[in-house]
Formats: sequence, C-alpha cells, structure tokens
Amino acid sequence: MNRISPPWLDARFVRRRFDRAAATFDTAAILHRELLERLLSRLDVISSKPSVILDLGSGTGHGSKALKKRFPKAQVIAMDFAPAMLHASRKQQSWLRPFDRVCGDAQTLPLKAQSVDWVVSNAMLHCCEQPDAVFAEVQRILKPGGAFSFSTFGPDTLRELRTAWREVDTAPHVQPFIDMHDLGDALVRSGLADPVLDVEPFTLTYPTLNALLAELKSTGATYLPPTRPGLGHRGIHAALSGAYERFRAQNVLPVSIEAVFGLAWQPLNPRAPSSHSGETRIPIDALRGSRR
Repeated sequence: MNRISPPWLDARFVRRRFDRAAATFDTAAILHRELLERLLSRLDVISSKPSVILDLGSGTGHGSKALKKRFPKAQVIAMDFAPAMLHASRKQQSWLRPFDRVCGDAQTLPLKAQSVDWVVSNAMLHCCEQPDAVFAEVQRILKPGGAFSFSTFGPDTLRELRTAWREVDTAPHVQPFIDMHDLGDALVRSGLADPVLDVEPFTLTYPTLNALLAELKSTGATYLPPTRPGLGHRGIHAALSGAYERFRAQNVLPVSIEAVFGLAWQPLNPRAPSSHSGETRIPIDALRGSRR
C-alpha cells in the first residue's frame, strides 16, 4: 500500500513562522475559529467522559479553553511546538479552569503510552511533514477506547491562489494538501480503528489579494521554498494580482476552503506501541499541579 507523500516542509521554518505569527494570530484566525467550532460540535457523538484530553497543535489556546470549559474535571493539555504560541495561550487561562501547556512535536509526542483519553487537533495536521508519524504517535498515547478527532485541509484549499501562482512561477508557492481518502488509509495503517472522515467545502471572500496575503501571513500560513522569488521580487506581485483578478466575482475575490474532519478510535485491544529512543516521556501525573 502506498504511503502518503507529504508536502515539502522544513520543521525549523514552520516553527519560526508560527512563532512570528503568535502576536497577530488571534486577530486574523477567522477560519481557524470556524473550524474549531465545527470540530467541537462533532465531539457530541462521543458519549464517554474523558479524564485527560490533549489539544494537539493548540496554537494560542482557544481550543484548550473551550475543552476545559466543556469538561471542567478533565486534565486538558495544550501542546504546540511553537513556544511563542504557547506563551500567547496564557491569555486563555483562568484561575478556575486552568490547563497545562507543553511544548512538543506531534511526530514525537513527549507523553507516556496509553495515557490520554481524547486527542483533539484543529487545523494542525497539514503543518506536519509526516502525517503517518503523527497518527502512529496518537495511537501510541491513546488509552483503549480513546478517541482522536481532528480537522485539516483538503486539496481544493486555496485553489484560486495556487492557480494564480502557476501563471507566475513554476515553483510551488501554495502548500499541497492531503486527500481525505489518503488520510483515512494512514489512520488505518497507524492502528486506529473505524475512521470516519467528511468534507465541508466553503468559500471565504476578500476585497483584494493583499487582504488575503496579509491574513495568511498573520496566521503563519505562508509557504515559500528557499531560494525562490517572493512577492518582493520585481513584477511578481503585479503578475500574481493580475492572475488572481480573473476569479473576481461580485466585487470580491473568492478563496476555496476544503475542510476535512476526521474521527478515529483506539481499539480496546490496541497493538503494542513502538518505542522511541532518545526521547523524554512525561507521565501525565507529573504535569498535575504544574500550571506553566
């Protein structure tokens, strides 16, 4: 069976861009908030009450805050690999309903095997170089019967911008996104069971190309391989703007979004988790009482 061919991503570049975006993320993350609301509404189908929830790719902490409000007795762990995002998430903390904050990589989670009831991840998976590794780690840390719920983006996302860039430069300037069916195959490969995935397409609109690009930058959603010309290169911006203008309708520029939502389960008799040498595993109990 063919494995996912992940998009080109450099972890240091991705971390740096999200660190830089931490200060502007909340004012621009309209799409992320919409996805979060839809993702949380899908948790209604899960009847169990979790004692430990991991908000994977927690960003500025809005999901962690919502999960703690919904499950006040649960331990909620906000985990992100961008330190500045975790720092910004302190604003979502409350004395009455605090959550833990841990800096960690989704592909090598610093948590013990079978220590988490639920893993919830909003708009994070597309930022990971190896989705298979993420799913394997989620399978490793979930307790038997635990649930993994996530949102991400499908191939039709930013279709107009991708098309406009192709008229300007042959290099990829818009990150490719993984098809829903490939994600389902990867979930099964990881050992997770009964995956259910669905797609919700919708369209955002912007008055100008600059407005769209400013929002992408403010949320850290930029993708430009090294050594390639960016919008500061002479003539590039004008050419891109002209190419995108062909999509204008009713005096606005459309932006296609293909939102993918997934839910999978840890089997009651999961396969043995793999071990990773050279990593630090943090017992869940060690985090209790330590609100960083």
